[in-house]
Amino acid sequence: MSTIAEVELPADEFALRKTLNAVPDAEFNVLRVAAHDDDSVLPYMWAESDDFDALDDALREDPSIDGFEVLEDLGDERLYRMNWVESIEVIVHVLVEEKATVLNAHGEYERWRLRLLFPDRNALSATYDFCEDSGLSLDIRNIYEMNDTRHGLFGLTEEQHETLMMALDEGYYDIPRDSTADDLADGLDISHQAVSERLRRGHRSLVKNALAIGPEERGNRTR
Repeated sequence: MSTIAEVELPADEFALRKTLNAVPDAEFNVLRVAAHDDDSVLPYMWAESDDFDALDDALREDPSIDGFEVLEDLGDERLYRMNWVESIEVIVHVLVEEKATVLNAHGEYERWRLRLLFPDRNALSATYDFCEDSGLSLDIRNIYEMNDTRHGLFGLTEEQHETLMMALDEGYYDIPRDSTADDLADGLDISHQAVSERLRRGHRSLVKNALAIGPEERGNRTR
């Protein structure tokens, strides 16, 4: 069964460590990353910074990068394509050795957070052992198994998925609404409070796991 893990690495043990140290306000959100070979990976990422001139200067001096290109410039954020060539051992191992996928990643001054999809729990264990043997400080923050439906990909519990789908089917999200939280509570035979909590937690999981990993602390998954 596929396994999703949310992990952290210190920024000084990963790519862009020099850039993040030189431009402490910079943040990166990786959209896609592929292993070109055992020596380089090619990420596409959005960057935010108060000073993109300083950020570009730092990127040019960063030994972990062998070239970058600005694909989009929206003023307050930019989309980059880069070639990472240093401090990428864990990513290469994940992509090449374990056949896993980087669902998303967020990098800032002190740390990187990555959300990884492994083919099974053994692949995650092998990655943890690889980091231990390589002297890398991999901190596993959260683990959950995929199930037979797609909602596991987004970190939803069965109860949250059921409630969100009922809300959609019954017109809770329509404008104007065709159903209320009380209607959903009656249909699920639970309290109004339970419906409200499932919706809020379900929405948070969707935003967190479908869009990007942000800098906030993570809580445990609950119903």
